[in-house]
Amino acid sequence: SISKAYRYYLYRKATDMRNSFDGLSGLVTNEFLQNPLSGDVFVFINKRKNQIKLLNWQGDGFAIFFKRLERGTYELPEINCDSLSYEITSQQLLLINEGIRLSSVRKRVRYQRIHVGK
Repeated sequence: SISKAYRYYLYRKATDMRNSFDGLSGLVTNEFLQNPLSGDVFVFINKRKNQIKLLNWQGDGFAIFFKRLERGTYELPEINCDSLSYEITSQQLLLINEGIRLSSVRKRVRYQRIHVGK
């Protein structure tokens, strides 16, 4: 399940969905420049944007969530950076997976505690 307990990283390039555990973990190592055994969730979407894979190390092995849409596409958030991957929130991933138009979503103001270092 998608939870705030995880960090989610979205790969910006189209991914060949024939990649499985080893291929996706290789992308995490070589393209994300991260450790696939970190416990973070890595998100991949194909060129047609109708398939999504999530890769996650669960302590004793990798798990993959794979979904193919029969109609429609996934909408990705617009990010202004040159990195091949970027962190998204669990809420953004839920919206992407549910097919909600990201450009129309407006988050209401909430209290956020600011940590001040000593």
